[in-house]
Amino acid sequence: MPPKALFVLARHSYDQIYGPRERADIDAMADVYAPPLTKEEAAANPEILEPCELIFSGWGAPRMDAGFLEAAPHLRAVFYGAGSVKGMVSDALWERGITVTSSWGANALPVAEYTLSQVLFCLKLGWRFAFSIKREGRYPSPKWPVPGTYGSTVAVISLGMIGRRVCELLRPFDLQRIAFDPFVEPAAAAALGVRLCSLEECFATADVVSLHTPRLPETEGMIRGEHFRSMRPDASFLNTARGAVVRQDEMIEVLSQRPDITAVLDVTYPEPPPPNSPLYTLPNVIVTPHIAGSMGAECLRMGRYAVEECRRFLAGEPLHWQVTRERAATLA
Repeated sequence: MPPKALFVLARHSYDQIYGPRERADIDAMADVYAPPLTKEEAAANPEILEPCELIFSGWGAPRMDAGFLEAAPHLRAVFYGAGSVKGMVSDALWERGITVTSSWGANALPVAEYTLSQVLFCLKLGWRFAFSIKREGRYPSPKWPVPGTYGSTVAVISLGMIGRRVCELLRPFDLQRIAFDPFVEPAAAAALGVRLCSLEECFATADVVSLHTPRLPETEGMIRGEHFRSMRPDASFLNTARGAVVRQDEMIEVLSQRPDITAVLDVTYPEPPPPNSPLYTLPNVIVTPHIAGSMGAECLRMGRYAVEECRRFLAGEPLHWQVTRERAATLA
């Protein structure tokens, strides 16, 4: 008999993450015995969880605490078709030994691609030129000298999956790649073609600094005003990680004093910034609304990862994207 399965996630997430092909493949592996449920519907009708062995989820997942698990005594695995599982998991889930997988690896790919686009554009001072022309109504004369890719330096802060992917995407270009990550061995960095250095050296020497550090108690406020003050003329800072890793008020103060520095922020803290935030008006700040991760059809890749993990789970094969209690503590 195929295992009993349910989709439990926000309605819009179901449509975004699990397309017709993903749903058909899940139907071929499992008995999806009820329509997709929101977490509110599952809470209102807990008896529907009783036979469930597998849950496919994503954004809008329920918190799977002791109460939820009491209603789902046969649950064996949760396939989370999105990134961070922190809002979903609980001590009770880990203690039950339920397998949890996440599609965070799929979500890393568009973040790295977004980062690559901004690294290259910032090395041309693209945003600075664009805003100057918009503001002045004419081309700057003479044009400012740009770093370009030849011989310039890009610093990657944290060599997790996204940071490593960014380093790989930058490999074909004629630039120097440096990185800060105290948990990475020099041999692993050398295999990436990256030189490890201090956080201070990254900010002081790079033409572009790209932040990929997860938000943990140890990393909150890690990037300070002094780091921005040390940046070389015309340098750029990119943040696709978490806004709370940066001391935002200190960053704003330096950016107000250093119009030559460009900041591209796909994340802020809080998010979105409050209505009166200088981030909306500073001429050297670009804010995008948390779009670096999976958007549109890219979300189907996350559903595909969940499908493939389910296939491996049912076949007794090693999982590629399992999240353990220890691993969950280090993810963004």
